[in-house]
Amino acid sequence: MRFTQKLGLSPIKTELEKTGMSPELRNSLWTVVIETILEFRSNERGYNNYGQREAYSKLAEYFRDLWIDFFKMPIDNLSISYGCIYGNSPFEFVRAWFYKATWGEVFDFIEFSSSYHDSFAEICNNFLKRELSAFRFVDGQLVEINSKEEVVEIQNAIRNADKFKSVKTHIQTALELLSDRKNPDYRNSIKESISAVESLAKIIIKDDKTTLGQALKEIEKKHQIPNSLKSAFSALYGYTSDEGGIRHSLLENNVNVGMEEARFMLITCSAFVNYLMNKI
Repeated sequence: MRFTQKLGLSPIKTELEKTGMSPELRNSLWTVVIETILEFRSNERGYNNYGQREAYSKLAEYFRDLWIDFFKMPIDNLSISYGCIYGNSPFEFVRAWFYKATWGEVFDFIEFSSSYHDSFAEICNNFLKRELSAFRFVDGQLVEINSKEEVVEIQNAIRNADKFKSVKTHIQTALELLSDRKNPDYRNSIKESISAVESLAKIIIKDDKTTLGQALKEIEKKHQIPNSLKSAFSALYGYTSDEGGIRHSLLENNVNVGMEEARFMLITCSAFVNYLMNKI
């Protein structure tokens, strides 16, 4: 806390920012782009002045990908020749766009750029946390999260499920469907979340044809799962499977499903996957 905040001379930010982006956060994210991608890649193998005069510039690859896959502009608008960037015009264009873009577009840009440096997402998360943003990187996706514990549960579930491909795929798909800001699919995200738990339960009892409720009964016989916990997940499974539920009514409008439900299911199911992994 700063001196002026201690004295009450400047406000203390306490609410997570779910819509919009403060100037401080925008500046911080741009700094991450500069230090981890633009300057880092321009200095690889002695690249100078943002990669100019050097063949096969990694920075040129980044700008080329931006032009073609993110901005979707014609490549002849990019100052690139023989695999290298020349001049500062691409850098200047991106910077000007970054500071004029909407907060959602900036997050799109940050998410797109995250794969170009191993520590990019981790560094961004530090600034997102510091500036009280409601979003965090989880497995390469920006997701609205309210606490560090929620991030940890999802990350651990994906990491722990490495040896169970179907479980990991369900969790990652649920995360992707939830984090798609342009076209989120909350209904199918919930389906994928509960399918991760069901898939793991089937693997544990070695029966692909069973249901989650039946599988939990078999697991409980050997591994003392508390009745309240088993009942809770059986109820969640029922919510997604009954006549008016998610699975059997994917195209119906009789079930109101929003971001809150989808996020709750992803976090809860990730936590239960971690629980089963550790328990068994």
